[in-house]
Amino acid sequence: MNIKLIARYTGIALLFNALFMFISALVSMIYGFDSSFSPLVISTFITASVGVFPFIFVKKSEDINIKEGFIIIILSWLLVCLFGMMPYILWGENFTLMNAWFESVSGYTTTGSTILTEVEAVPKGLLFWRSSTHFIGGIGVVIFMLLVLPAVSTFRLRISKMEISALSKENYKFKTKETVKIISIVYLGITVLSTIFLMISGMNFYDAINHAFSIVATGGFSTKNQSLMSFHSFPIEFTAMFFMLCAGTHFGLLYQLIVHGSTKIFKSPIIKLYLGTVFFSSILVAIDIYSGGIAANWGQALRLAFFQVISLNTTSGFATANTSIWPQFSIMLLMLLSIFTACSGSTTGGIKADRTWILFNSVKIQLRKQLHPKGIIPLKIGHTLVPNDTLFSVLLFIGIYFLIMFICALLLSATGIPFIESISASVAHIGNVGPGFGRCGSLGNYLYFNDFAKFILTIEMLLGRLELFTLLMLFVIFKKN
Repeated sequence: MNIKLIARYTGIALLFNALFMFISALVSMIYGFDSSFSPLVISTFITASVGVFPFIFVKKSEDINIKEGFIIIILSWLLVCLFGMMPYILWGENFTLMNAWFESVSGYTTTGSTILTEVEAVPKGLLFWRSSTHFIGGIGVVIFMLLVLPAVSTFRLRISKMEISALSKENYKFKTKETVKIISIVYLGITVLSTIFLMISGMNFYDAINHAFSIVATGGFSTKNQSLMSFHSFPIEFTAMFFMLCAGTHFGLLYQLIVHGSTKIFKSPIIKLYLGTVFFSSILVAIDIYSGGIAANWGQALRLAFFQVISLNTTSGFATANTSIWPQFSIMLLMLLSIFTACSGSTTGGIKADRTWILFNSVKIQLRKQLHPKGIIPLKIGHTLVPNDTLFSVLLFIGIYFLIMFICALLLSATGIPFIESISASVAHIGNVGPGFGRCGSLGNYLYFNDFAKFILTIEMLLGRLELFTLLMLFVIFKKN
């Protein structure tokens, strides 16, 4: 194993990290050298120093094997989370070592859960850094694999086989540079447009760019204690809903629609499942909260329901209401939507609509085979045949996903956390959603969780963001050694 080569490529990830720390320090300077300026400057210097040495002194090489590729990606994620803790720790307040680790991992994995009780009391430079971790993490793994490991195409395909369905892979059948361009254009496009439209809707530039970072990454960090609820603005909520839906859609399909005018997105069964799920779930939730007296009228019921359904189904985690006091049916449905989420090829976490489609259709085919034992019934998404190894990977992923989710919920309950909070927190963190229900609900936080519980949740966040298999691959690598 080439340790120097691994150090070089992980150094690149740290340098990218240091760049955003420096920008955050500039934000702190603009707002009167607030109390986060020194922590951010010191963090920038340390992170850049550690990242630059292997980058300078180790020669570039494309001779990377599969094992080294996995270690580079896993180590890069762990290191950026570790170095991302520094601004929090140096600033102080509630940021103990575990709290800083929790906030850092939550940011990079675009989970959006927090230990902060008074978000608005945090200096603007540090809040910008917090939002920046979303922006870095939202695009980080995909771009890092394609830019840093361009030669290891077989490695990239093995990861994508476990991450996205056959249809999603079909939309990325470009050369590596073309794929990077597509992801970058769509990601930056959503960021810029959502910033502009949030400002038009009434936000100032600082709040708009912070929320845009969260929206494009489907993260959920806000600059306000009560998230988007603080703005009391339907135009802001509508803007957020629209761009959350875009961020939950396969970037390749969005690119083809906008640049080439392709109508493939409207024919995709995955997109139909995604949007159909959002629409019908929102109607059901609206009926439930109106009947339960949560909403004063049908207009308010629809407004609240559509926002929360879109927010949780795209794993964004923004809030415009305290969903913990909603009727049990709505809570259960929202929790289900946090598991079976939006599209692969986006920044969404969770199981994703592609795998859901494959799961349900494989069950349907299996039932048909009971009637026609000798029949050969292929599994397709649209006109794309789903290979047996893809089907196996999807079913294995879903099985392991639920197993880890319930084991972590069990461990959380062992610490004395109530059932609804244990299970919803586990669902929210392995799916990178953020808010659960109860005290850790949409307007709550995770400060009251003990350190062991927070550590369990950070493991879940990393497992969810790295699509389970990537992080679990460590056990195979080191077992072989």
